[in-house]
Amino acid sequence: MTPADRPFLPRGVRLHQDRVRGVPVLLGPETALMLDPVGQAVLAEVDGRRDIAAISEALAERYAAPVEMIQSDVIEFLDDMAARRLVEVA
Repeated sequence: MTPADRPFLPRGVRLHQDRVRGVPVLLGPETALMLDPVGQAVLAEVDGRRDIAAISEALAERYAAPVEMIQSDVIEFLDDMAARRLVEVA
């Protein structure tokens, strides 16, 4: 993925709060992935309209961290989610 890619959750994939475990999960076809706070923060910004650069800037501002560091982490995370077919890019 590149900073210009616009990630989105494909049909059949959604964020959900697991009430039993008290953690956020990403639900996909035959898949449930528990998210840590970082994964939850990244996926909360994924809307299909903003590119990775804009998502990274928003997270960098929220967490007062260097955008370059945030962006590399966002790309790595989204690459992993795309490999699992839980995120796609436009």
